[in-house]
Amino acid sequence: MFRATLASLGRSALHTIARCLLVMTAALAAAGCGESGEGVAGEGPAGPPGAPAASDLVLRGGAVYTMDPQRPWASAVAVAGERIVWVGDNEEAGGWIGPETRVIELDGEMVLPGFHDAHVHPISGGIELGECDLNGLDTAAAVLVAVRACAERTPAGEWVRGGGWDLPLFPNANPQRTTLDEIAPGRPVFLSAADGHSAWVSSRALELAGVTAATPDPPNGRIERRPDGEPSGTLRESAMGLVSRLLPAHDDEDRRDGLRRAIEMANRFGITSWLEASAAERSLAAYRALDDAGELTVRTSVAIEVDLEAGGGQIERLRDLSQRYRGGRVRVQTAKIFADGVIEAQTAALLEPYVGSDDRGDANLDPASFAELVTALDAAAFQVHVHAIGDRAIRDALDAFAAARAANRARDARHTLTHIQLFDPADIPRFAELDVIAAFQPLWAYADTYITELTEPVLGPERSRWLYPIRSVAGAGATVACGSDWSVSSMNPLLGIEVGVTRRSPEAGGDGAWIPEERVDLHAMLSCYTTGAAWALFQENETGSLIAGKAADLIVLDRNLFELPPEQIGDVRVLLTLLAGREVYRDSSGPGSAANR
Repeated sequence: MFRATLASLGRSALHTIARCLLVMTAALAAAGCGESGEGVAGEGPAGPPGAPAASDLVLRGGAVYTMDPQRPWASAVAVAGERIVWVGDNEEAGGWIGPETRVIELDGEMVLPGFHDAHVHPISGGIELGECDLNGLDTAAAVLVAVRACAERTPAGEWVRGGGWDLPLFPNANPQRTTLDEIAPGRPVFLSAADGHSAWVSSRALELAGVTAATPDPPNGRIERRPDGEPSGTLRESAMGLVSRLLPAHDDEDRRDGLRRAIEMANRFGITSWLEASAAERSLAAYRALDDAGELTVRTSVAIEVDLEAGGGQIERLRDLSQRYRGGRVRVQTAKIFADGVIEAQTAALLEPYVGSDDRGDANLDPASFAELVTALDAAAFQVHVHAIGDRAIRDALDAFAAARAANRARDARHTLTHIQLFDPADIPRFAELDVIAAFQPLWAYADTYITELTEPVLGPERSRWLYPIRSVAGAGATVACGSDWSVSSMNPLLGIEVGVTRRSPEAGGDGAWIPEERVDLHAMLSCYTTGAAWALFQENETGSLIAGKAADLIVLDRNLFELPPEQIGDVRVLLTLLAGREVYRDSSGPGSAANR
């Protein structure tokens, strides 16, 4: 199982020439000078007569799911340098093995293209891992124990900071400052929620920030209050900034260390490409620094933060950032807009009011300003990536994209709406009509406490039917890409794939799918983490499928997903991750791993 052999003979000049010819031929195939399934793509060795068709690496004996519609399945792959040079059957694999070829013998393990995460926060999530990390704690008591431990190890006078607490663990998603005062007496505490749209702070933190009962709610933000008007200790959206502005700034090394932690996690989960969903200049510098040092083992597209108040006047600044920080494995041509907040905190923008309220939530931009900003970004050739949760935010964003198309004419923009939780069904066909990519987080599409306690009660059953309608959007012809929004939720794509197929908790088995008519099949879920997300990241000519000529970004799973009950998909392990033919992760406990070192 999963074992490798390495011949001991030296490299000959003829082998070197043949290998170069293989890579050149593969590159021509990637550029459209060859066809999948023919020649180098799968029907036998290619190269000049008499030349050995040896490659650097051959994987054979596996269940190779290529994501190539012309040849969905194969059993072997050959790699030369950074590229795939052949995909085919075991019987022909021998022609690609030379004296220095490394051979990985599989025993039915599954080979896939590397996963793409179309929306993730690597630097902030990685930094969070090094602070008071509350992610994954499933009771309020566990959170309090963790916070107490963080306070005890934080030097006196310093901020206790971190995040990852889940909103449903506390009544009305509104934890109290007095609780923090009891476990961290006299200490300034700032803990962001898992969704990044709320923060829990102590009385000392509010005192230092000067936040009192007389402090008004800032634009696009809310200070939760006790019956006497005093701040409760929970801050929503922009109100978080009233306190977070006092936190010591993370320095450049903090950002680089956080990014390193995230990269290690990504490669372990088989992720070889991602979109950094919101970056300021210092984060751009961290990506470029690790790329220059050869440490960036994930192909990276970066969405630059857009200042909503600056409008079109910031275009030259964004262009400058794009030019200065792109290069190597870093693409900087995307701009990020926050259209609204989240339903759980009732800050998402809805077409109709929240149940029991006259409030429809706040949109961060009025429709005219939204359209003007998107039109300016589109004219400057930026891909626009919009956070939109509520049905009004989704509609406003689609209207803005339509306005940009009308003003600038249609182009290959690949504008994207992400999160897209609540839809008005009338807007579903507009994604395909406007060529807007639908970027879902499938791991959210089941009835957890966020849904049952904080979302469905404030929407009612009729609107709740249109929460995360992945199948409907895909069925209407839209390109669907998938992401994690880590550290909001797990970065593991296999968990998202499982939930997309089952619409059930990864911990649950059996029946009980939530909105079962929105379940999608396994191929569709794999597509949204490979070919769909590769399209969203402008990588379709390099990655997303296993075709001769494309980059050798591939992964090996310990089981064939198509042979498993759907509820076991999230239990599957990644055994090997290759980026451009280079091993960036290996599961040391995997079967036969010792023979593959």
